[in-house]
Amino acid sequence: MKDSIIKEHLFNKDIDTIWKAITEADEISAWFLKADFQPEVGYQYTFNSTGENCSPITGEIKEVSPYTLKYTWVVIENPIETLVTWKLEEQNGQTKLTLEHSGISNYQSDTAIEMFNSFNGGWDNCINGLNEYLTKLVDAK
Repeated sequence: MKDSIIKEHLFNKDIDTIWKAITEADEISAWFLKADFQPEVGYQYTFNSTGENCSPITGEIKEVSPYTLKYTWVVIENPIETLVTWKLEEQNGQTKLTLEHSGISNYQSDTAIEMFNSFNGGWDNCINGLNEYLTKLVDAK
């Protein structure tokens, strides 16, 4: 079984706009999940979903450096620690986002497969939501 999910997306937005969208609580709450989040190493964050069958996510910020954000990811109902990494790079006037969710093999056997599949689809939805949010943000100006 794979241990990591990697998603890449090229945005027609500047790197600082995307950085703000993935590191500021009010913006994260607008496109992803209601967030108690601060981009400070050691900060204990919480993401809460209003959807059915969704468990809160908690974790700790591990790295905040120019355009790299890493934090642990713990689903409360199945508390195994994994790691989420966001990296942004400027590319020919666009911004490349690379998201990696690793450590999924920390879950036991069939649960690891279920979580991998759940996270894989969830991160697709997440990136689509970020793209829609950024499009609306630009259109609103």
